[in-house]
Amino acid sequence: MKRVLIALGLLVIVAAAIGAAAWPRAEFIPASSPAAWAATPDNIARGAYLARAGDCMACHTARGGLPYAGGRGLATPFGTVYAPNITPDAQTGIGAWTADDFWHALHNGIARGGRLLYPAFPYPNMTKTTRADADALYAYLRSLAPVRQPNQPHALRFPYDRQIVLAGWRLLYFKPGVYAPQPARGADWNRGAYLVEGLGHCAACHSPRNGLGATGARLSGGQIPTSGWYAPALDADHEAGLGTWERAHIVQLLRTGVAPRGAVFGPMAEVVGQSLQYLTDADAGAMATYLTSLPGAAAPRPPAVPPADAVMKAGKQLYEHHCADCHGADGRGTRIAGQSAYPPLAGNGALTMADPVNAIRIVLNGGFPPATAGNPRPFGMPPYSPHLDNAEVAAVVTYVRNSWGNTAPSVTPPEVDRWRAVPLD
Repeated sequence: MKRVLIALGLLVIVAAAIGAAAWPRAEFIPASSPAAWAATPDNIARGAYLARAGDCMACHTARGGLPYAGGRGLATPFGTVYAPNITPDAQTGIGAWTADDFWHALHNGIARGGRLLYPAFPYPNMTKTTRADADALYAYLRSLAPVRQPNQPHALRFPYDRQIVLAGWRLLYFKPGVYAPQPARGADWNRGAYLVEGLGHCAACHSPRNGLGATGARLSGGQIPTSGWYAPALDADHEAGLGTWERAHIVQLLRTGVAPRGAVFGPMAEVVGQSLQYLTDADAGAMATYLTSLPGAAAPRPPAVPPADAVMKAGKQLYEHHCADCHGADGRGTRIAGQSAYPPLAGNGALTMADPVNAIRIVLNGGFPPATAGNPRPFGMPPYSPHLDNAEVAAVVTYVRNSWGNTAPSVTPPEVDRWRAVPLD
């Protein structure tokens, strides 16, 4: 019994040490002056733009709910985290918060009162935001109509619901710090890096996560937890890497959702529709400059076992019957009135990634690019899950992944079956 008590005592000491080391893991940068967060038209307009650039509404607005009033559940492998109310209601929102409180939450992941925030709120990325931009965001959010809506408690499993465990996670995986410009790269590149790595929090989806939910290599692609979608690598031209794209086409993709070499779909369609389409040309161009500069990862080797002839034959027949009218018999896509309507499949990295989940889900569930100012009536794809069985979907996806110069491993019916019943959100 004495040994057990000693062991328990040591565990308590270690846990307390972790908490002491990780809890304050914060830094404070004062505002330039109270004018930085004053409710001036310029501050509010700037904050509104930044809130759009950071896609804050996507998480802080429940489906059918009032803007920024919280309540949207964010599923994680550890349970569900509910986004809080960030309207200026004094009781249930951030109406009682100071600008310093808001800064601590955005930069340090610490709420008013000292509670540690879960990284479902991407403060590991938002920490790069400057104090001036944080103050403008605060001014904008304080200008909104207050909404009285209590926050819903998180539904996390033990022990992930313990603050001491979160403190340990922060000790391992979080260090606050504003983005540090690289003068040798130029203003345009640095602005793009600031948006991609910070406010845009692209790594929250486009990076792999370890077993504790921390992101790994930067922008090298990753499965989005619980959603089933794969966010492709932005540093690999054979996935979504943009190193070989024209800069103007990247800007077009970010701001409209469609471009001559591809279109966005799934979660990325929501990002473009709610956030990226509102970027200025200069900011979208800066992001393009940064993304094209990322070092390209090596392309995978062609599959060792080519698809079976019978599968390719069946896939070709299905493609000609269901797909060729829109995507072209040669897989080059179609244009209508000089604009991209249906994206090309030939040379499309979204189809040939090692993990075929995105291609499978698009065939099963269909989808539309977002409706944007630059593409207000997007051409969509109908769902084929009611019409094609698992073997047929596997065949047509295998065919498009291995035609017109594309090469990728075959897709099997069990892979299709795995994703058939998974909801889109």
